Amino acid sequence: MKKKKNLKVAIIMGSQSDYKTMKLAEKMLKNLGVSFKTQIISAHRTPKRMYDFARSAKKNNFGVIIAGAGGSAHLPGMISALTSIPVLGVPIESKKLKGLDSLLSIAQMPKGIPVGTLAIGEDGAINAALLASSIIANNNSKIKRNLENWRLSQTRSVKKKPK
Repeated sequence: MKKKKNLKVAIIMGSQSDYKTMKLAEKMLKNLGVSFKTQIISAHRTPKRMYDFARSAKKNNFGVIIAGAGGSAHLPGMISALTSIPVLGVPIESKKLKGLDSLLSIAQMPKGIPVGTLAIGEDGAINAALLASSIIANNNSKIKRNLENWRLSQTRSVKKKPK
């Protein structure tokens, strides 16, 4: 089987309100030169859209799926159940339980349906983009260089002594 070199990342989320968090994943992917597509897919309100997306993800050249979800947070697990593409779940911070409900829902998947679970909220969205980039970089030397340069820049930004 021939490896595809220019795999994309899918950024999906359950609702428009999740975009406030998930746009940080977009920003990081843009910074690293990773191609992506963003869309709203609700596991509960648009199940056919969710099913069609997951079943065609490989054909559409996605190498990683970042799925942001709040509350019961079924989206990452349902997508993972429908595709063999790696799914990274970003728990969206909720008003009532501050995202703990989302975190537990995404992290506590039954064996056989893995979802990589990141931190709640903005840190999780940024780290999901970095992790997705690392996965894509396994088969893309340009993305690998971009990611290594970003990490080097991050390291250099840390002062040696306080001022």
